[in-house]
Amino acid sequence: MAADGATIAWLLCATALVMLMTPGVGFFYGGLVRKKNFISMVALSFITFALVTIQWVVFGYSLAFGGDMGGVVGNLDFIGLNNVPFESAGAYPPLLFMIFQLTFAAVTMAIVTSGIAERIKLSAFLLFALVWVTIIYSPVAHWVWGGGWLAGMGFLDFAGGAVVHISAGFAALALAVVIGKRAGFGEYSMDPHNIPMTLLGAALLWFGWFGFNGGSALAANGLAVQAIVVTNISAASGALAWLFISWMRGMPSSIGIVSGAVAGLGAITPAAGYVTPMTGIIIGSVASILCYYAILWRIRKKMDESLDAWAVHGVGGLWGTISVGIFAVASVNGASGLIEGNVDLFLTQVFGALVVMVFVFTVTYALAWLVNRMIGLRVSETEEYVGLDLSQHGERAY
Repeated sequence: MAADGATIAWLLCATALVMLMTPGVGFFYGGLVRKKNFISMVALSFITFALVTIQWVVFGYSLAFGGDMGGVVGNLDFIGLNNVPFESAGAYPPLLFMIFQLTFAAVTMAIVTSGIAERIKLSAFLLFALVWVTIIYSPVAHWVWGGGWLAGMGFLDFAGGAVVHISAGFAALALAVVIGKRAGFGEYSMDPHNIPMTLLGAALLWFGWFGFNGGSALAANGLAVQAIVVTNISAASGALAWLFISWMRGMPSSIGIVSGAVAGLGAITPAAGYVTPMTGIIIGSVASILCYYAILWRIRKKMDESLDAWAVHGVGGLWGTISVGIFAVASVNGASGLIEGNVDLFLTQVFGALVVMVFVFTVTYALAWLVNRMIGLRVSETEEYVGLDLSQHGERAY
């Protein structure tokens, strides 16, 4: 196949769009924490992008997309980007696919920072993040997208419902359990310090998601258009569903509205290339409702998964991954789900989603426990009281 200039141009744009999502996560989370930890949350996203970049080009990409080893992980054929040419071997160069996938790995790790907001030691984060992307993200990406065992079963994940959102959400939950609650959690207010900053972060995420899902078509074609349209519909549906359900219980907060949009975005991610536009309304609305009640459940249980990556990304990604098995229609991309009588795909999606959830939670918990025993995950009480901006970076946001 000859190189396709339009596809190359679109994937370059999509890569830039997804890259913008990582600082978008930083701003989204940064506005939600107290002002003494604002710089810390934004910095964690920038640090994540830099760290994952080096990990990915040295060996992470090879572990995810190298030659299959028993369906579990890739080999080291692409270590140091060896055998990853910048000239096109098909419609686009392999090197372009590599950097596109790099941005997915980075934003996934950035979402995980939700679970350790306002209390993580920077040195511990660096060690944890490097190992997490290596032993959890890269293998899961291989299972689903790199020719691994889940792909062999027929498991479908168009742009990362399982690889990105289930992984990030349930990793954040496991990490939060190990690191423990923030000092004073449940005893005094920990209200967001800058809601407009969170809204800005949400806008960057919504914008970047067009590259996230549309770029996953890996072509400048109608499927990319379909994915972008369905993505936007699901986000809008999620935002409105959250608005109305929260309004019935009190006031429709702006944070709730954008959280609903992110829930809809996360849920449509695995399904964007397999469902019709009107289905996006169902997937986004249901995701928003499920995620809303997941947050209420977390609050009742007094769990401090600080910024709700589990409730929004984890639960939303879980629903979205299963929804592929319900709503996929052959007319979009050849796959049929439950509504077209294909029970097998539905069962495969449920099985795959549960396997990723259990694997990620279990291994993340073990990794966090080990890092905590080795060097300690958490800053001291004094450092937490002062805030991570000063204690970890020596800077003030305001």
